[in-house]
Amino acid sequence: MAERVSRLSTEKAVVIFTRSQCPMCHTVLSLFSELDVCAVVHELDKDPRGRDMERELARRLGRAPPVPAVFVGGNLIGSTDKVMSLHLASKLVPMLKAAGAIWL
Repeated sequence: MAERVSRLSTEKAVVIFTRSQCPMCHTVLSLFSELDVCAVVHELDKDPRGRDMERELARRLGRAPPVPAVFVGGNLIGSTDKVMSLHLASKLVPMLKAAGAIWL
């Protein structure tokens, strides 16, 4: 499953693993939408192998629940708290630009 998560996490400049009814996932997706980032979103609760991917993401993040799990440029950034702190510190947009996710 580690290989599948690694492959999926590099599909596009920004890849987000979510669950469809997760409020924190919605918050992160809204932020990226406001920044005009076209991210690939994998809703784990709608994927037949979603539970296995969740376990792998929890292992990588060192915590559960593992969603949202945000990858930028193939690198695991983290969950809502990490994404929001990067954004508030004005570090998220430069990271997204460097990955080719936005051209502001």
